[in-house]
Order: sequence, then structure tokens, then C-alpha cells
Amino acid sequence: MKKMKMGITNCLCYLLLFLTLIPNFTASQVLFQGFNWASWNKDGGWYNFLITKVPELADAGITHVWLPPPSQTQRDGYQGYLPGRLYDLNASKYGNQDELKKLIKAFQDKGVKCISDIVINHRTAEKADSSGLMTIFEGGTPDDRLDWDRSFICVNDKPISGTGNPDTGGGFVDAPDIDHTNPRVQKELSDWMNWLKTDIGFAGWRFDFSLGYSPAITRMYVANTKPNFAVGEIWYSDHSLEKQDDYRRQTVKWIEDAGGEVTAFDFPTKGILQAALVQGQLSLLNDSNGGAPGVIGLKPGNAVTFIDNHDTGSQKTWPFQDDKVMQGYVYILTHPGIPSVFYDHFFEFFNGGLKSHISQLIAIRSRNGIKPTSSLRILAAETGLYVAAIDEKVIAKIGPREDKVAELIPANFQVVLSGDQYAVWEKKA
Repeated sequence: MKKMKMGITNCLCYLLLFLTLIPNFTASQVLFQGFNWASWNKDGGWYNFLITKVPELADAGITHVWLPPPSQTQRDGYQGYLPGRLYDLNASKYGNQDELKKLIKAFQDKGVKCISDIVINHRTAEKADSSGLMTIFEGGTPDDRLDWDRSFICVNDKPISGTGNPDTGGGFVDAPDIDHTNPRVQKELSDWMNWLKTDIGFAGWRFDFSLGYSPAITRMYVANTKPNFAVGEIWYSDHSLEKQDDYRRQTVKWIEDAGGEVTAFDFPTKGILQAALVQGQLSLLNDSNGGAPGVIGLKPGNAVTFIDNHDTGSQKTWPFQDDKVMQGYVYILTHPGIPSVFYDHFFEFFNGGLKSHISQLIAIRSRNGIKPTSSLRILAAETGLYVAAIDEKVIAKIGPREDKVAELIPANFQVVLSGDQYAVWEKKA
């Protein structure tokens, strides 16, 4: 009987220990962009290639993988951003529907959720109407789902003017903008997204060009489809440092107007961080209130931080400087917000990828339970030196200076990762 009591006691102790460890490994979401601008051209298909990377990504601590637009697309937009037949997943250059489902299932089996790139601001038409203009859309099914005519195009769209209602957001020049105030559009797009969840296996959405329609439209689609994760692309064209503070406030307003549950890519953090590192003015990483200067400084639980993506990195439209990339990841993977890792940086950067160090950073984040809303205390933000404590468990340093570091790091912290102009400390057990 005594041995039985001891056994029960030991079991309870192990159970309590297990339960106390669970938050450290589940609190943090880490998004991975599972493609780049050239992925559509991969021999054998991208889906078939990426499935070979599933074990590595799962082992690295990735929780969500963002996959490219899955639908049939116009010839000039093989990347998927000029979609036409939305239900037709067999005409994608990334692979066919069965290959996509197999890839998603492989990630699911490893506990990783897949996010679909949702391109709904605009569509490419399949046929010409009586006037000769390409304004007849086909959905890709035997019935009339998503089969639309000019009345579904915004009336003020350029170059093709539709007969629908005015656009609720910015225009897109390469394809007709869809009238999202149309009840049939709302229902059929919601049904299609829910089909992507139930039949294909997607768990959430990355909304492309979210400024193309009002945030109320995004709120409606989120409510209708109930994704596990949803993030909007709120990207303003002006990359100047002076505009980033305005943009972070506009991004926060978009999040709130979209219902407060959806997240947004933190373009202001990217812009300020890369400018600070290039200029050496790391004081830029401390806003006027002593917090982070990007969206993570105002609404960290809704901010998806990143270094580069298929646009900024692959197409070199606003790339992070190569020798600063790892410092950038030290920042976003230790700080509040939901960090996102770019495929190229993880697997291909400098011909070998940064997989080892990025994986170590994710592990540090996980075992210390760093969450999107974790606390941030900036210890130094000066020319050449930035040091910050996160949840008083992790301290991150970036920048070339070392002169003040020793006096800023408490004795009960130890270095767990270091490299060129960066280091990370953990509080000792």
C-alpha cells in the first residue's frame, strides 16, 4: 500500500511537471512562409518538394506554414496572384489538389497548421462578354458557383469598369476588382474558403492586398469562416523611415476596424528595424514611450513580424541587408508579436540557410514561454547598441558595440546563442 501511494505521488508529480512545461512549448506561434516568388517553377512541383521539408520545419518549432495561392491563375501570374477559377486547384503551377492535400496532411500529422494565401480583391476573367471585354468569370465547378459577370466588378474599377458598387478600398491595376458588398460574392467566397478548410485541410488565411477592400469586409470573412489564424497584408507603398510611425497607427486602426481578432503583417517594424541596423542608429528601436516602435509597440498580440517575404526579398522590392538578417531574426524571435520566418532565409541564405540559428532562437522563445504579448523592457537603445529584456527571462542584444553589455546583463543570466553583432541570454534555472 505504501509503495502504491508513493507511485501515485510520483505520477502526480510527473503530471504536474508536465503541465507546468506545456505553456512553454505551446504559448508561441511561429509562422513560416513556405514558398518564394520562384517556387512555382520547381521541377516536380513545389508541393512535392516542400513535403520533404515537413520534418525539419516541425522539429524547428514552426506552428503555422503559409502556402501560396492554390487556385488556377492567369498565365502571366503563375505565382497565383491573378486567380481565376478558384475551385480549380489542379491547374496550379505548384501542384495538383491531391498533392496539396497530401502536403497539408503531412504537416497536420506533425502538429503544424497550414495557412492559405487568399487572393480575393481581384480576379481574372475566363471569357469575353458581348462587348469583347474579358468580364465573364468561371468558378471551376459544374454548377454556377463563383460564375460571375460584369455586375460583380466594382463600378469605378480601372481599366474595366463594372456595373457593381463602388470599390471599398484601393484599386488593383492588373485584374478587375471584385465588388465585396455584393451578397452573392460574400456568400460564395465564404463557401469557397470554408471548402478550403473542410475538404482541403487549411486552418487559416493570409489575406493578400488587404487594403483593396474595407476592413469590415475582412471582419465579415473572418466571422464567416472562423480560421485558426488570419493575417492581413497591410503594406503601404512609401518605405521612408519618416512614414513608419503613421503606418503603424494606420495598421492598428485597420486591425481594430477588422474586428480585433485578425492579425496584420508588421511592415513598420520591418522598415524601422532594417533602417536602424543599416544606419547603426539603434535608438530608433525605442519609441517615444519607451517601447517598440512598430505595431508590436501598440498591439503586439495582433502583429506578425517578419524580415522579408516573397515580395520584399525574392523580388528585391525592399530587401533586408544581407549582413543584418540574422540580427533581424534575433530581434523578432525574442520580442513580442508573432514572428514569421522566410523560406529563403531558413533553407537557402548564403547557400546554406540560417536553419540552425533560427531554430535555436525558436527553441529559446518556446522554452521561455515568450508570447505575442510578452513584456518588453529596453535596457539600451543607442548608436550601435540595443539590449532588451523580454518577460525578464530572455535578454537580446544586437549591434556592434560591446562596451556596456557586461554591466547590463545580470549575473544570473547566461549566454545561450551568439554570433556576429548579436547575442541572447537566458535566466539561469
